[in-house]
Amino acid sequence: MATRDDTIRFLLDQLRSLPGVRARKMFGEYAVYLDDKVVALVCDDQLFVKITPAGRALVGDRYEEGAPYPGAKPAMRLDIDEVEDDRRLCELIRATASALPPAKPRKARAPRRRRTGSG
Repeated sequence: MATRDDTIRFLLDQLRSLPGVRARKMFGEYAVYLDDKVVALVCDDQLFVKITPAGRALVGDRYEEGAPYPGAKPAMRLDIDEVEDDRRLCELIRATASALPPAKPRKARAPRRRRTGSG
């Protein structure tokens, strides 16, 4: 089951006080970015925040550890109460982004080669 668009709209509305927060659709699910760092995934309408010591200290035992998809690293799966408290959610996302290493610079794409017809 893919994440619904209204779930992402709600989540981004909750995070609206964080400048630079965005979501990007990937394989039917979403990655949530802050400062160009992936801080969370939204899979099957559930929010999975990357585990960091700072994030864990803020949330305490109010989360379950789970994988957003098979083979993924464990993440903090937040229940609806955590997502509905926009102030606490923004604090968690900000702390998580601060604890993560800087985003790696993107490699420039190689120019496309023109095909030449032989004939």
